[in-house]
Amino acid sequence: MADTGNRRPVRMHVGEQGIATTKAELHFMRRYGVSHIDAAVDNTEADTLKRHMEQAAAEGVAMEMIHIAIPASITLAQDPQRDRDIDAVCRIIENAGTAGLRGLNYNFCVLPHQRTEATIGRGGSHYSTFDLARFDNETLSEAGRVSREETFARAHYFLERVIPVAEANRVQMAAHLDDPPAPVLKGVERWNFPMFDGLKRFSELVDSPYHGFNFCCGTAAEGLLNPGTDLYDIVRYFGERQKLFNIHFRNIRGGLHCFQEVWPDEGDVDMLRLAKVLRDVDYPYMLMPDHAPGHPDDRPIAGGSGHTTPAYAFQFGYIIALIQAVASMD
Repeated sequence: MADTGNRRPVRMHVGEQGIATTKAELHFMRRYGVSHIDAAVDNTEADTLKRHMEQAAAEGVAMEMIHIAIPASITLAQDPQRDRDIDAVCRIIENAGTAGLRGLNYNFCVLPHQRTEATIGRGGSHYSTFDLARFDNETLSEAGRVSREETFARAHYFLERVIPVAEANRVQMAAHLDDPPAPVLKGVERWNFPMFDGLKRFSELVDSPYHGFNFCCGTAAEGLLNPGTDLYDIVRYFGERQKLFNIHFRNIRGGLHCFQEVWPDEGDVDMLRLAKVLRDVDYPYMLMPDHAPGHPDDRPIAGGSGHTTPAYAFQFGYIIALIQAVASMD
């Protein structure tokens, strides 16, 4: 038997999202140590999901989850279409359960993802950036002005319908955080601000082990004044309550209202310390890069998606090394 030294049992593993189940993309994942994915699929019918799972399994990859889009009628409370679209989400959950998926990742965003112009970093990398001082925060979106209370009411309306279906089908519903967190953007009060209070309230809208987070560590850090000191206790709180169903394991430089998405080894968050927190709460699922800084020379493999570049290979190796490191730490 191989000597494992002082290694502790660690169940978390590297993963990635948006991966097609073609041989080319699956072989890329396996070459760089990835054996679990959130897959890009042709549609959400049960037979289609099963086919994708079988294609992944044939190459030694476990397809755990997929992303689903939440229609604007739900987040903007556009009745009567909202109820029809919630029924459609419930059918996707049933199909996922029939196929054997562990969970579904989704965003509940009244106002979508916001950024300002990218900035240049290490080796000419392009960093996704947000700077409130350079952001048009006066022009309203189609959502108009929406209070935090109204957003929580809309989320509760959605969750009280879909979570019982998720429970019946044993499918985890993993909500991403609004990106970026802020008091108000374009007239919309973000539900995950203040960060801890917003996440706690969202997690308690319904009481179910199938209601939790696709927890983006980068997004959470974006909403903190001092992410290098404040993020770890937030992750620990939700990890101890088994509310973490997937982890976007990325780093930033900066914090509330002004940040860059940087390489994982150069940001303000100590990613080794973060991995140790996840080990300590016995987090059992994927740590995924989510996305990566870009560069014109950083091209995907032939026939592959944007997740098959050297940038992702670097991050996969970084995550695997951290998992191995915390397995040997006290």
